[in-house]
Amino acid sequence: MDLLSGKRLVLGVCGSIAAYKVAQLARDLTLAGALVDVVLTEAGARFVGPATFQALTGRPVLTNLWALPEDGVVGHISLGDQADALIVAPATANTIARIAAGMSDDLLTTTLLATRAPVLLAPAMNPLMYAHPATQSNLATLRERGYTILEPGEGRMAEHVAGKGRLPEPFTLEGELRALLGRTSGPLRGRHVVVSAGGTREPIDPVRYLGNRSSGQMGYALAAQARDCGAQVTLISGPTALTPPAAVAFVPVETTLQMQAAVTQACRQADILIMNAAVADFRPATATETKIKKQPDTQGMTLELVTNPDIIAGLATRRDLFKVGFAAETNDLIAHAQCKLERKGLDLIVANDAVASIGQPEIALTLIDHTGTQPLERRPKAEAAAMLMAALIERFQRRVLP
Repeated sequence: MDLLSGKRLVLGVCGSIAAYKVAQLARDLTLAGALVDVVLTEAGARFVGPATFQALTGRPVLTNLWALPEDGVVGHISLGDQADALIVAPATANTIARIAAGMSDDLLTTTLLATRAPVLLAPAMNPLMYAHPATQSNLATLRERGYTILEPGEGRMAEHVAGKGRLPEPFTLEGELRALLGRTSGPLRGRHVVVSAGGTREPIDPVRYLGNRSSGQMGYALAAQARDCGAQVTLISGPTALTPPAAVAFVPVETTLQMQAAVTQACRQADILIMNAAVADFRPATATETKIKKQPDTQGMTLELVTNPDIIAGLATRRDLFKVGFAAETNDLIAHAQCKLERKGLDLIVANDAVASIGQPEIALTLIDHTGTQPLERRPKAEAAAMLMAALIERFQRRVLP
């Protein structure tokens, strides 16, 4: 089940041209199964009207402190009391100042003052307004009070100036909200999870390399799942065409040796390693500094290969690190995977048919540990990642909390 399914979320929308981005966020959160109550300030309604948000969320849009649908004298604070999380996007300089001052003169500030739920603020404003000492002081005050502040992006603004003050894209806003919910109540909160993904590239010359067909889809989905479960996530990835999940630390690498260094460094403070990357078993013994030219009088070339290090096997002595490996095989799937489980000192290995899964949108998995095997039927990789993460967490908690 998606983290957002059934969650009650309050989305505060303030007066900024960036409010147009938040319409997409409201839709995405709703499609994920959340109950989204939009609180639209008077200024916010000048940019995006209530009808837009009501159509996208299927719920009444709240604009007036004195005209709430609830009955009773506590109606004006029930939103914050029932919410699982609140997000204010775009958060203007005016609204930030009023929240920091503890004001409650409209529905949004009243809701924020009367909630115990986690709050994510996404400032968006003119770069000079954002950089002003008053705004920065107000943001510092809110951080001290436990608010999560999402740094705005840099770039061209609506008024044709450039600088820091852009509202992040809906993809980033949703990812940060998921991370906040995970850190609040997720089963991996306080844990550090390292995920490797994608394929490595071993250079032959400046323009050619040895590689494989890995798309990185499974590893990126696993990183997003670990984030949703509350973990601090480091995603170490070979080259892919994918956008890294929001709210994870992203480390791009290219070769196996680079991935080994990055994984070893990240695992020094990690609790769980998920080694999903399709790491090249071999690399050219040497890579030329100039492009290898085809000669008219030659029929081919010989390429000498050397063995790459086994990254996860090199961490076998780390008994405190819960290690998950992958076995992509073309034959004798279970036998090869069980051999790797023992040889590499893993807590769990995930076996899959290489031809039917690498680079494909769906995957069938078999989970293997020292107690037996657990097959998972073929499904989209995002769904498979969710099921794998649930099984991983169960085994991890059983080990650390016997």
